Amino acid sequence: MLRMQSKTESSLLSPLEAPAARLLNARGVARAVLVCEHASRFIPAALEGLGLDDVAARSHAAWDIGALEVAVELAGALDAPLVHSRVSRLVYDCNRPPEREDSMPPRSEVFAVPGNQGLTAEQRAQRVRDIYEPFRCILSQTLDRRPEPPVLITIHSFTPIYNGKTRAVELGILHDSDDRAAQVMLNHAAHCGLRVALNEPYSPEDGVTHTLREHGIARGLPNVMIEIRNDLIDTPTGVNRIVGLLTPILAATVETFSDAGQNT
Repeated sequence: MLRMQSKTESSLLSPLEAPAARLLNARGVARAVLVCEHASRFIPAALEGLGLDDVAARSHAAWDIGALEVAVELAGALDAPLVHSRVSRLVYDCNRPPEREDSMPPRSEVFAVPGNQGLTAEQRAQRVRDIYEPFRCILSQTLDRRPEPPVLITIHSFTPIYNGKTRAVELGILHDSDDRAAQVMLNHAAHCGLRVALNEPYSPEDGVTHTLREHGIARGLPNVMIEIRNDLIDTPTGVNRIVGLLTPILAATVETFSDAGQNT
């Protein structure tokens, strides 16, 4: 349950900056719920930009470039609800549990994050309360209110080069302990024209599957995390191309579990 904020507690987000998370296409009828945890690079004014320079604030460290655009288009194409964060992952990474240090990272690859260094327990708790809990609550309610069990699909993007290493993979299909949806999607993506890999460029060992575990596996829902190389989706043309490739793959994946549910 989302804890109610007391009258003495101030919020990181001003009334003009709220809410911390948003639900789009709530009436979508597909047996799927899309999630984009790293949709925004927005930093609340109260945090004074976390001390970042403009390069860092606009970089992939602050958000998943192109991910929200892809997620919005997929939500429309599939007619599925979409839950997305509206605050930079450098403020709070909604794909991390509160106890993880990198839920509020003091450093992200080459960028130091001065505003995340030396945070007190109270400062961390405020970010959990104002950023993570609203996101978690909206996603939980969206999943629990679906008339039939959905497939949980999270949308991310990744950089072509990370820590000096070039990544050849273009589409990563990730899973945690439940690989049902990932294996089905991998099969449907075999001839999509992209370089596809399972649990690349990240895997559960990298601590990137919190949403899948917290919201999918805990409910017994089929779940999958999609990682798209961001140079493929950093323009409207690129977004349209990737959405065109992913829509039939995801539709077929969702249909597989819809058919399985009808036959049980």
